[in-house]
Amino acid sequence: MNIEQIKEVVVRHAMAARGAALKLGQLPGDARNAVLIAMAEALVKEKDDILFYNEIDVQAAKDAKLPAALIDRLALDEKRIQDMARGLREVVSLPDPVGEIIADWTPPVGVHIDKIRVPLGVIAMIYESRPNVTVDAAGLCLKAGNAIILRGGSEAINSNRALVKIISRAAYGAGLPQGAIQFIETTDRAAVAELVKLDTLVDIVIPRGSSEMIRSIRENATVPVLAHGKGLCHTYIDKAADVRMAVKIAFNAKCQRPGVCNAMETLLVHKDIARTVLPELNKLYRQAGCEVRGDEEVRSIISDVKIASEADWSTEYLDKILSIKTVASLDEAILHINRHGSGHSEAIVTNDETAARRFLMEVDAAAVFHNASTRLHDGGVFGFGSEIGISTQKLHARGTMGVKELTTTKYVIYGHGEIRE
Repeated sequence: MNIEQIKEVVVRHAMAARGAALKLGQLPGDARNAVLIAMAEALVKEKDDILFYNEIDVQAAKDAKLPAALIDRLALDEKRIQDMARGLREVVSLPDPVGEIIADWTPPVGVHIDKIRVPLGVIAMIYESRPNVTVDAAGLCLKAGNAIILRGGSEAINSNRALVKIISRAAYGAGLPQGAIQFIETTDRAAVAELVKLDTLVDIVIPRGSSEMIRSIRENATVPVLAHGKGLCHTYIDKAADVRMAVKIAFNAKCQRPGVCNAMETLLVHKDIARTVLPELNKLYRQAGCEVRGDEEVRSIISDVKIASEADWSTEYLDKILSIKTVASLDEAILHINRHGSGHSEAIVTNDETAARRFLMEVDAAAVFHNASTRLHDGGVFGFGSEIGISTQKLHARGTMGVKELTTTKYVIYGHGEIRE
Protein backbone atom coordinates (compact mmCIF):
# COMPACT_ATOMS: atom_id res chain seq x y z
CA MET A 1 0.00 0.00 0.00
CA ASN A 2 1.11 3.56 -0.64
CA ILE A 3 0.97 6.24 2.04
CA GLU A 4 -2.47 7.50 1.04
CA GLN A 5 -3.93 4.00 1.18
CA ILE A 6 -2.34 3.40 4.60
CA LYS A 7 -3.76 6.68 5.89
CA GLU A 8 -7.21 5.75 4.60
CA VAL A 9 -7.08 2.37 6.35
CA VAL A 10 -5.92 3.85 9.65
CA VAL A 11 -8.55 6.60 9.61
CA ARG A 12 -11.26 4.04 8.83
CA HIS A 13 -10.24 1.96 11.86
CA ALA A 14 -10.16 5.03 14.08
CA MET A 15 -13.57 6.25 12.95
CA ALA A 16 -15.10 2.83 13.59
CA ALA A 17 -13.56 2.78 17.08
CA ARG A 18 -14.82 6.30 17.80
CA GLY A 19 -18.37 5.37 16.84
CA ALA A 20 -18.26 2.23 18.98
CA ALA A 21 -16.78 4.05 21.98
CA LEU A 22 -19.85 6.22 22.36
CA LYS A 23 -22.05 3.11 22.65
CA LEU A 24 -19.58 1.11 24.73
CA GLY A 25 -19.31 3.85 27.35
CA GLN A 26 -23.03 3.45 28.04
CA LEU A 27 -22.95 -0.35 28.21
CA PRO A 28 -23.69 -1.65 31.74
CA GLY A 29 -20.86 -3.26 33.68
CA ASP A 30 -22.53 -6.69 33.63
CA ALA A 31 -22.74 -6.54 29.84
CA ARG A 32 -19.04 -5.66 29.54
CA ASN A 33 -18.18 -8.51 31.89
CA ALA A 34 -20.17 -10.94 29.76
CA VAL A 35 -18.05 -9.90 26.78
CA LEU A 36 -14.83 -10.63 28.68
CA ILE A 37 -16.08 -14.03 29.83
CA ALA A 38 -16.92 -14.95 26.24
CA MET A 39 -13.44 -13.89 25.15
CA ALA A 40 -11.81 -16.02 27.87
CA GLU A 41 -13.84 -19.08 26.89
CA ALA A 42 -12.99 -18.62 23.22
CA LEU A 43 -9.24 -18.44 23.92
CA VAL A 44 -9.27 -21.80 25.68
CA LYS A 45 -11.52 -23.39 23.06
CA GLU A 46 -9.39 -22.14 20.15
CA LYS A 47 -5.97 -22.70 21.75
CA ASP A 48 -4.78 -25.09 19.05
CA ASP A 49 -5.30 -22.48 16.33
CA ILE A 50 -3.49 -19.88 18.41
CA LEU A 51 -0.51 -22.17 18.96
CA PHE A 52 -0.39 -23.09 15.28
CA TYR A 53 -0.07 -19.48 14.14
CA ASN A 54 2.24 -18.58 17.00
CA GLU A 55 4.65 -21.33 15.94
CA ILE A 56 4.88 -19.70 12.51
CA ASP A 57 5.98 -16.44 14.16
CA VAL A 58 8.40 -18.16 16.54
CA GLN A 59 10.04 -20.13 13.74
CA ALA A 60 10.41 -16.98 11.65
CA ALA A 61 12.02 -15.24 14.62
CA LYS A 62 14.46 -18.12 15.06
CA ASP A 63 15.29 -18.13 11.35
CA ALA A 64 15.96 -14.39 11.57
CA LYS A 65 18.23 -15.08 14.58
CA LEU A 66 16.36 -12.65 16.80
CA PRO A 67 17.55 -12.44 20.45
CA ALA A 68 16.49 -15.25 22.76
CA ALA A 69 14.74 -12.80 25.09
CA LEU A 70 12.56 -11.52 22.24
CA ILE A 71 11.67 -15.06 21.18
CA ASP A 72 10.70 -15.84 24.78
CA ARG A 73 8.37 -12.83 24.83
CA LEU A 74 6.92 -13.90 21.48
CA ALA A 75 6.32 -17.57 22.27
CA LEU A 76 2.99 -18.89 23.52
CA ASP A 77 2.21 -22.25 25.04
CA GLU A 78 -0.88 -23.76 26.60
CA LYS A 79 -0.04 -22.29 30.01
CA ARG A 80 0.36 -18.77 28.64
CA ILE A 81 -2.98 -19.04 26.84
CA GLN A 82 -4.60 -20.27 30.07
CA ASP A 83 -2.97 -17.31 31.82
CA MET A 84 -4.51 -14.90 29.30
CA ALA A 85 -7.94 -16.42 29.85
CA ARG A 86 -7.49 -16.34 33.62
CA GLY A 87 -6.42 -12.70 33.41
CA LEU A 88 -9.66 -11.83 31.62
CA ARG A 89 -11.69 -13.61 34.30
CA GLU A 90 -9.81 -11.78 37.03
CA VAL A 91 -10.58 -8.48 35.31
CA VAL A 92 -14.26 -9.49 35.32
CA SER A 93 -14.08 -9.92 39.10
CA LEU A 94 -12.82 -6.36 39.60
CA PRO A 95 -15.25 -3.57 40.55
CA ASP A 96 -16.63 -1.65 37.59
CA PRO A 97 -14.67 1.63 37.41
CA VAL A 98 -17.17 3.37 35.11
CA GLY A 99 -19.48 5.66 37.05
CA GLU A 100 -17.59 5.29 40.32
CA ILE A 101 -18.07 8.38 42.49
CA ILE A 102 -14.58 9.39 43.59
CA ALA A 103 -15.74 12.35 45.66
CA ASP A 104 -18.90 14.36 46.27
CA TRP A 105 -19.58 17.62 48.07
CA THR A 106 -21.83 20.65 48.24
CA PRO A 107 -19.98 24.00 48.06
CA PRO A 108 -21.47 27.24 49.50
CA VAL A 109 -23.12 28.13 46.18
CA GLY A 110 -25.60 25.31 46.84
CA VAL A 111 -25.08 22.89 43.92
CA HIS A 112 -24.11 19.28 44.60
CA ILE A 113 -21.01 17.98 42.82
CA ASP A 114 -20.05 14.40 42.05
CA LYS A 115 -16.61 13.60 40.63
CA ILE A 116 -16.99 10.34 38.71
CA ARG A 117 -14.89 7.97 36.61
CA VAL A 118 -15.65 7.79 32.89
CA PRO A 119 -13.95 5.98 29.99
CA LEU A 120 -11.10 7.66 28.14
CA GLY A 121 -12.81 6.84 24.84
CA VAL A 122 -10.56 5.40 22.12
CA ILE A 123 -7.20 3.91 23.09
CA ALA A 124 -4.54 3.05 20.51
CA MET A 125 -2.24 0.27 21.73
CA ILE A 126 1.05 0.03 19.81
CA TYR A 127 3.26 -2.84 20.92
CA GLU A 128 6.01 -5.26 19.95
CA SER A 129 6.73 -8.96 20.45
CA ARG A 130 4.25 -10.07 23.08
CA PRO A 131 1.02 -11.44 21.62
CA ASN A 132 -0.49 -11.71 25.10
CA VAL A 133 -0.68 -7.90 25.10
CA THR A 134 -3.37 -8.23 22.41
CA VAL A 135 -5.67 -9.95 24.89
CA ASP A 136 -4.61 -8.11 28.04
CA ALA A 137 -5.01 -4.69 26.45
CA ALA A 138 -8.36 -5.50 24.86
CA GLY A 139 -9.74 -6.92 28.11
CA LEU A 140 -8.68 -3.98 30.27
CA CYS A 141 -9.84 -1.37 27.77
CA LEU A 142 -13.26 -2.96 27.33
CA LYS A 143 -13.71 -3.37 31.09
CA ALA A 144 -13.09 0.37 31.45
CA GLY A 145 -15.58 1.16 28.67
CA ASN A 146 -13.04 2.06 25.98
CA ALA A 147 -12.79 1.07 22.33
CA ILE A 148 -9.32 -0.14 21.36
CA ILE A 149 -7.15 0.01 18.25
CA LEU A 150 -4.47 -2.70 18.30
CA ARG A 151 -1.28 -2.45 16.29
CA GLY A 152 1.27 -5.16 17.08
CA GLY A 153 4.72 -5.75 15.67
CA SER A 154 5.56 -7.62 12.48
CA GLU A 155 7.29 -10.41 14.41
CA ALA A 156 3.92 -11.44 15.97
CA ILE A 157 1.59 -10.68 13.06
CA ASN A 158 0.23 -14.21 12.66
CA SER A 159 -0.32 -14.68 16.40
CA ASN A 160 -2.00 -11.30 16.79
CA ARG A 161 -4.21 -11.80 13.76
CA ALA A 162 -5.43 -15.14 15.14
CA LEU A 163 -6.00 -13.76 18.64
CA VAL A 164 -7.95 -10.72 17.41
CA LYS A 165 -10.12 -12.89 15.19
CA ILE A 166 -10.96 -15.22 18.08
CA ILE A 167 -11.66 -12.61 20.76
CA SER A 168 -13.53 -10.27 18.40
CA ARG A 169 -15.87 -13.00 17.21
CA ALA A 170 -16.61 -13.98 20.81
CA ALA A 171 -16.98 -10.38 21.99
CA TYR A 172 -19.38 -9.28 19.25
CA GLY A 173 -21.37 -12.46 19.74
CA ALA A 174 -21.74 -11.52 23.41
CA GLY A 175 -23.08 -8.05 22.60
CA LEU A 176 -20.03 -5.81 22.24
CA PRO A 177 -20.83 -2.80 20.00
CA GLN A 178 -19.48 -3.38 16.50
CA GLY A 179 -16.15 -1.65 15.92
CA ALA A 180 -15.00 -1.57 19.56
CA ILE A 181 -11.99 -3.83 18.76
CA GLN A 182 -9.91 -2.65 15.83
CA PHE A 183 -6.78 -4.34 14.50
CA ILE A 184 -4.39 -2.69 12.06
CA GLU A 185 -2.91 -5.56 10.08
CA THR A 186 -0.37 -3.68 8.01
CA THR A 187 3.12 -3.87 9.50
CA ASP A 188 4.24 -0.77 7.60
CA ARG A 189 5.55 1.75 10.13
CA ALA A 190 3.76 4.49 8.25
CA ALA A 191 0.55 3.21 9.87
CA VAL A 192 1.91 4.09 13.31
CA ALA A 193 2.98 7.54 12.11
CA GLU A 194 -0.57 8.20 10.88
CA LEU A 195 -2.31 6.70 13.91
CA VAL A 196 -0.49 8.82 16.51
CA LYS A 197 -1.58 12.02 14.76
CA LEU A 198 -5.33 11.32 14.78
CA ASP A 199 -6.03 13.56 17.78
CA THR A 200 -9.64 14.15 16.74
CA LEU A 201 -10.42 10.43 16.80
CA VAL A 202 -8.00 8.83 19.27
CA ASP A 203 -7.88 9.90 22.93
CA ILE A 204 -4.62 8.31 24.04
CA VAL A 205 -1.76 6.25 22.60
CA ILE A 206 -0.05 3.60 24.74
CA PRO A 207 3.23 2.36 23.20
CA ARG A 208 4.82 -0.76 24.64
CA GLY A 209 8.11 -1.89 23.16
CA SER A 210 11.65 -0.73 22.52
CA SER A 211 12.88 2.61 23.81
CA GLU A 212 13.51 3.64 20.19
CA MET A 213 9.89 2.99 19.24
CA ILE A 214 8.54 4.84 22.26
CA ARG A 215 10.85 7.81 21.66
CA SER A 216 9.78 8.03 18.02
CA ILE A 217 6.10 8.00 18.96
CA ARG A 218 6.58 10.67 21.62
CA GLU A 219 8.42 12.90 19.17
CA ASN A 220 5.79 12.60 16.43
CA ALA A 221 2.45 12.15 18.22
CA THR A 222 -0.22 14.80 18.52
CA VAL A 223 -2.34 12.33 20.51
CA PRO A 224 -1.40 12.23 24.23
CA VAL A 225 1.08 9.40 24.93
CA LEU A 226 1.10 7.18 28.02
CA ALA A 227 4.21 5.04 27.64
CA HIS A 228 5.15 1.65 29.02
CA GLY A 229 8.59 2.59 30.30
CA LYS A 230 12.09 1.20 30.05
CA GLY A 231 13.02 -1.06 32.94
CA LEU A 232 16.50 -0.47 34.28
CA CYS A 233 15.86 -1.99 37.71
CA HIS A 234 18.14 -2.40 40.72
CA THR A 235 18.29 -4.51 43.85
CA TYR A 236 20.35 -3.17 46.75
CA ILE A 237 21.61 -5.67 49.34
CA ASP A 238 22.18 -3.66 52.48
CA LYS A 239 24.75 -4.54 55.14
CA ALA A 240 21.87 -5.48 57.47
CA ALA A 241 20.28 -7.92 54.99
CA ASP A 242 19.34 -11.49 55.79
CA VAL A 243 21.83 -13.36 53.61
CA ARG A 244 19.56 -16.22 52.63
CA MET A 245 16.75 -13.83 51.73
CA ALA A 246 19.11 -11.56 49.81
CA VAL A 247 20.44 -14.43 47.69
CA LYS A 248 16.92 -15.69 46.92
CA ILE A 249 15.61 -12.25 45.93
CA ALA A 250 18.67 -11.21 43.90
CA PHE A 251 18.64 -14.46 41.95
CA ASN A 252 14.91 -14.32 41.27
CA ALA A 253 14.98 -10.67 40.21
CA LYS A 254 17.52 -11.44 37.47
CA CYS A 255 16.95 -15.01 36.37
CA GLN A 256 13.26 -15.85 36.81
CA ARG A 257 12.60 -14.19 33.43
CA PRO A 258 15.49 -11.99 32.28
CA GLY A 259 13.90 -10.50 29.16
CA VAL A 260 11.15 -8.47 30.85
CA CYS A 261 11.04 -4.88 32.04
CA ASN A 262 10.85 -5.61 35.77
CA ALA A 263 13.90 -7.90 35.78
CA MET A 264 16.93 -6.60 37.68
CA GLU A 265 19.77 -5.26 35.53
CA THR A 266 22.16 -3.99 38.23
CA LEU A 267 22.83 -5.47 41.67
CA LEU A 268 24.19 -3.12 44.32
CA VAL A 269 25.87 -4.72 47.33
CA HIS A 270 27.12 -3.04 50.50
CA LYS A 271 30.86 -3.64 50.92
CA ASP A 272 30.39 -5.03 54.42
CA ILE A 273 28.31 -7.97 53.16
CA ALA A 274 29.77 -8.44 49.67
CA ARG A 275 32.19 -11.24 50.58
CA THR A 276 29.34 -13.14 52.20
CA VAL A 277 26.72 -12.98 49.44
CA LEU A 278 28.62 -12.62 46.18
CA PRO A 279 30.31 -16.07 45.93
CA GLU A 280 27.02 -17.89 46.46
CA LEU A 281 25.14 -15.58 44.09
CA ASN A 282 27.81 -15.86 41.41
CA LYS A 283 27.56 -19.65 41.58
CA LEU A 284 23.80 -19.49 41.04
CA TYR A 285 24.12 -16.98 38.20
CA ARG A 286 26.71 -19.15 36.48
CA GLN A 287 24.49 -22.22 36.79
CA ALA A 288 21.67 -20.25 35.17
CA GLY A 289 23.90 -19.18 32.26
CA CYS A 290 23.97 -15.55 33.36
CA GLU A 291 26.99 -13.42 32.41
CA VAL A 292 28.18 -11.31 35.34
CA ARG A 293 30.04 -8.00 35.05
CA GLY A 294 31.44 -6.25 38.10
CA ASP A 295 33.49 -3.35 39.39
CA GLU A 296 37.03 -3.85 40.74
CA GLU A 297 35.81 -4.62 44.25
CA VAL A 298 33.46 -7.29 42.91
CA ARG A 299 36.23 -8.82 40.82
CA SER A 300 38.47 -9.03 43.88
CA ILE A 301 35.83 -11.27 45.48
CA ILE A 302 34.67 -13.28 42.45
CA SER A 303 37.50 -13.16 39.93
CA ASP A 304 35.74 -14.97 37.06
CA VAL A 305 33.57 -11.98 36.09
CA LYS A 306 34.05 -9.39 33.37
CA ILE A 307 34.96 -5.82 34.22
CA ALA A 308 31.92 -3.55 34.13
CA SER A 309 32.19 -0.40 32.05
CA GLU A 310 30.53 2.92 32.86
CA ALA A 311 27.97 2.17 30.15
CA ASP A 312 26.86 -0.99 31.97
CA TRP A 313 25.31 1.03 34.78
CA SER A 314 22.89 2.61 32.27
CA THR A 315 22.13 -0.48 30.18
CA GLU A 316 18.85 -2.39 30.10
CA TYR A 317 20.09 -5.81 28.99
CA LEU A 318 16.78 -7.72 28.78
CA ASP A 319 19.02 -10.76 28.72
CA LYS A 320 21.05 -13.07 30.96
CA ILE A 321 23.57 -10.34 31.73
CA LEU A 322 23.99 -8.64 35.09
CA SER A 323 26.20 -5.82 36.33
CA ILE A 324 27.21 -5.77 40.00
CA LYS A 325 28.55 -2.76 41.91
CA THR A 326 29.68 -2.45 45.50
CA VAL A 327 28.71 0.62 47.52
CA ALA A 328 29.93 1.98 50.83
CA SER A 329 26.61 3.25 52.12
CA LEU A 330 22.87 3.50 51.69
CA ASP A 331 23.36 7.06 50.45
CA GLU A 332 25.64 5.84 47.66
CA ALA A 333 23.10 3.18 46.64
CA ILE A 334 20.25 5.70 46.48
CA LEU A 335 22.39 8.17 44.54
CA HIS A 336 23.39 5.49 42.01
CA ILE A 337 19.80 4.33 41.50
CA ASN A 338 18.40 7.84 41.06
CA ARG A 339 21.17 8.63 38.60
CA HIS A 340 21.07 5.48 36.46
CA GLY A 341 17.63 3.97 37.04
CA SER A 342 14.67 4.38 34.70
CA GLY A 343 12.13 5.02 37.46
CA HIS A 344 10.56 1.57 37.03
CA SER A 345 11.14 -0.86 39.94
CA GLU A 346 13.78 -0.72 42.70
CA ALA A 347 14.33 -2.97 45.71
CA ILE A 348 16.22 -3.00 49.00
CA VAL A 349 16.95 -6.11 51.03
CA THR A 350 17.57 -5.24 54.68
CA ASN A 351 16.44 -5.88 58.23
CA ASP A 352 17.21 -2.26 59.14
CA GLU A 353 13.78 -0.59 59.18
CA THR A 354 15.27 2.91 59.18
CA ALA A 355 17.34 2.15 56.10
CA ALA A 356 14.31 0.59 54.43
CA ARG A 357 12.13 3.64 55.08
CA ARG A 358 14.78 5.97 53.69
CA PHE A 359 15.16 3.86 50.56
CA LEU A 360 11.40 3.65 49.96
CA MET A 361 10.94 7.39 50.38
CA GLU A 362 14.07 8.69 48.63
CA VAL A 363 14.31 6.43 45.59
CA ASP A 364 12.41 8.00 42.68
CA ALA A 365 10.60 5.11 40.98
CA ALA A 366 7.12 3.93 40.12
CA ALA A 367 7.48 0.96 42.49
CA VAL A 368 9.86 0.45 45.41
CA PHE A 369 10.21 -2.87 47.24
CA HIS A 370 11.45 -3.84 50.68
CA ASN A 371 12.57 -7.47 50.98
CA ALA A 372 10.84 -8.51 47.76
CA SER A 373 11.77 -9.08 44.11
CA THR A 374 11.24 -6.42 41.46
CA ARG A 375 9.63 -9.17 39.37
CA LEU A 376 6.51 -8.66 41.48
CA HIS A 377 5.76 -5.34 39.77
CA ASP A 378 3.01 -6.73 37.58
CA GLY A 379 -0.70 -6.16 37.13
CA GLY A 380 -1.58 -9.81 37.66
CA VAL A 381 0.49 -10.00 40.85
CA PHE A 382 -1.02 -6.72 42.12
CA GLY A 383 -4.52 -8.10 41.68
CA PHE A 384 -5.39 -6.09 38.55
CA GLY A 385 -6.03 -9.23 36.46
CA SER A 386 -3.50 -8.02 33.89
CA GLU A 387 -1.90 -4.75 32.90
CA ILE A 388 -1.91 -2.42 29.93
CA GLY A 389 1.73 -1.64 30.74
CA ILE A 390 3.96 -0.11 33.39
CA SER A 391 4.36 3.65 33.16
CA THR A 392 7.53 5.38 34.34
CA GLN A 393 6.15 8.84 33.66
CA LYS A 394 4.18 10.79 36.23
CA LEU A 395 1.13 11.96 34.26
CA HIS A 396 -1.54 10.72 34.14
CA ALA A 397 -0.60 7.30 35.53
CA ARG A 398 2.53 5.81 37.08
CA GLY A 399 3.50 2.19 37.65
CA THR A 400 1.46 -0.82 36.63
CA MET A 401 -1.71 0.30 34.86
CA GLY A 402 -5.02 -1.48 35.25
CA VAL A 403 -8.63 -0.56 34.57
CA LYS A 404 -8.74 2.57 36.74
CA GLU A 405 -5.75 4.01 34.88
CA LEU A 406 -7.79 3.65 31.67
CA THR A 407 -10.42 6.08 32.88
CA THR A 408 -10.58 9.83 33.31
CA THR A 409 -12.94 11.91 35.43
CA LYS A 410 -15.98 14.07 34.96
CA TYR A 411 -17.70 16.54 37.28
CA VAL A 412 -21.47 16.06 37.44
CA ILE A 413 -23.25 19.06 38.99
CA TYR A 414 -26.83 18.98 40.35
CA GLY A 415 -28.46 22.36 40.87
CA HIS A 416 -31.73 24.04 41.81
CA GLY A 417 -31.53 27.12 39.61
CA GLU A 418 -28.20 28.44 40.96
CA ILE A 419 -26.38 31.04 38.87
CA ARG A 420 -23.05 32.88 39.09
CA GLU A 421 -23.56 36.35 40.58
